[in-house]
Amino acid sequence: MRGPGGRPAVDVRTLTRVLFERLSELPPDAPERERVRAALIEVNIPLVRYAATRFRSRSEPMEDVVQVGTIGLINAIDRFDPTRGVQFPTYALPTILGEIKRYFRDNVRTMHVPRRLQELWVQVSGAMEELTVLHGRAPKVPEIAACLRIPEEDVRACLDAGRAYNAASLEAAQEHEGGLALLDRLGYEDTALAEVEHRDMVRHLLVQLPERERRIVMLRFFANLTQSQISTELGMSQMHVSRLLSRILTRLRTGNSWEE
Repeated sequence: MRGPGGRPAVDVRTLTRVLFERLSELPPDAPERERVRAALIEVNIPLVRYAATRFRSRSEPMEDVVQVGTIGLINAIDRFDPTRGVQFPTYALPTILGEIKRYFRDNVRTMHVPRRLQELWVQVSGAMEELTVLHGRAPKVPEIAACLRIPEEDVRACLDAGRAYNAASLEAAQEHEGGLALLDRLGYEDTALAEVEHRDMVRHLLVQLPERERRIVMLRFFANLTQSQISTELGMSQMHVSRLLSRILTRLRTGNSWEE
């Protein structure tokens, strides 16, 4: 690594190791501990930013994700034991990622998503990034499933869950819809919907009527003709039309079949 002016810069891993060694030498109440700890945080911020890029496909501002990840970094610094022979980035990265995941799980989602899908989304998101770099295009569902060795149905469910972070307001204007709110584009309640069942029942009863009687009903209630007009249309007396209508309506109300 090179610093300003081409001067050699200290390797981050080496500097981190030196700072941890110094931290372990200091007593708990030493004022210098806070300065060394702050230096460790500053040196390893790039690790937090690297972890945060795994969540860049989500709508949350990246700086907010970095701040949450920094909490995980601080926790990792406070818990790290250099004597175990593990590199600090290897130890810290899962802690940083875990803190970010908890943030998305507990504070960002407005809709409940099963934890299994939340955790799987992290794997799917990582696989999508790797496959995008490999193929130079967005990967398809079968490719993601093959990469992770999981069913395609799980990938699709995970992709849907990964987008379930923000609920849209029904009253918020939609720019791509000419300023109309979602509520304005929803269907309305059809007042005639309750009559569908009744209409179907009447249709079933009408087909059972003889041709003449069915025509009388159609002329009276669908063509809105008077009994006098029906009598003229069918060539029978108005009294006869009235008696037939009365008889027909009685049969329709009771649901009985027509009998001569």
